[in-house]
Amino acid sequence: MSILVFRVSKSISKSLIAGLLTSLFATASAQAQATAETPKTLRVGIGLAVDSVQARAVNDFGARVARLTQGALRIELYAAGKLGNDVTMVKAVQEGTQEITIPDSSTLASLERSFSAINYPFTFLSEVEADTVLDGAWGQRLLEKLPAHGLIGLAYWENGFRQMTNSRKSLTTAADFDGIRMRTMQNPMLVDSFNRLGFQAVPMPFTQVYDALKTQTVDGQENPLPTILSSRFYEVQKYLTLSRHVYSAHVILVSKKVWDGLSPQHQNALRTAAVESRLVERRLSREGSEQALADLKAKGMTVSTIPRADAERIRNRLRGVFDKYNVDIGASTMIDLYVELGRMRTSQQPVVATTLAASAPQVVEPKAAKPGSRTAALNTKQARNSSP
Repeated sequence: MSILVFRVSKSISKSLIAGLLTSLFATASAQAQATAETPKTLRVGIGLAVDSVQARAVNDFGARVARLTQGALRIELYAAGKLGNDVTMVKAVQEGTQEITIPDSSTLASLERSFSAINYPFTFLSEVEADTVLDGAWGQRLLEKLPAHGLIGLAYWENGFRQMTNSRKSLTTAADFDGIRMRTMQNPMLVDSFNRLGFQAVPMPFTQVYDALKTQTVDGQENPLPTILSSRFYEVQKYLTLSRHVYSAHVILVSKKVWDGLSPQHQNALRTAAVESRLVERRLSREGSEQALADLKAKGMTVSTIPRADAERIRNRLRGVFDKYNVDIGASTMIDLYVELGRMRTSQQPVVATTLAASAPQVVEPKAAKPGSRTAALNTKQARNSSP
């Protein structure tokens, strides 16, 4: 009898163990399948409005990421400062509480002084010069300094040549600058530069600029033409000066904490998508600048230009500022920049601009968000106060 009980108990134990193992394998398989089918969402926070060139480029970037990862990674856009301003979003990306942001490169100068070199006034004379330097070895060396600060830099996008607006008078020579209260980006080199030229520089986050202009807390601001238009500064500013005083770039930043958790294949997909979208973004930016100028004129802004000869004299007034920041940035960084620019300008075969409209990849439209979804709501709400 005892032998029979033992055999029955042993049989039941084997059945129980087999059942448990089957259940465990089934659960693990289901979890693995669910993980594979559920995309990982990467939130991209930007300051500019949802209808801006930058936002359109983020959507293009997201569509490429989805295609390259077969839907495993999903880019979700938060525009118009929904996740904060450039400074706070960079901090959140460093901490890993936000996945991606695309700030103006000047924002990174507080982490790596060498990024200030991009914004030196009257340094780049054309978009071609900027593209060549930033996409080449010099620009990549700057990006390679970011992992030490918890950031991965994927590529440079274009913000554009910055132009000045104000509510007081046309600006055509340096003598016109005296006493103009000019909002600047939160970058010490730019603050010192504007003060040296006679402006009263007032650094502040972009999200505060429209109200500051409206209440005349400041007289003017400076930004690329598409930003001036999309932010509706023409409502509170009468005068537009085509100064092209600073070339401004955006940097696509991924949290290093997030990056380290991605597979090499997904890391490569993000880099590839960023570079492909770079050409699209620059094409949209340059086409947008031409149209924005026409639109701003149509809205009644008085347009003036600073001649090239005056621009050179203005740059000479800034030598003391440059000397100060050359020390902070590092002589080798500045020498390498000037050598590269000099090579392009003195070459017997001048650098020819790539015809972006012809060579850039076509915009990849993301799949439409489901009506009523959070993504759809974010992508349809307009905002004016949004970028650095």
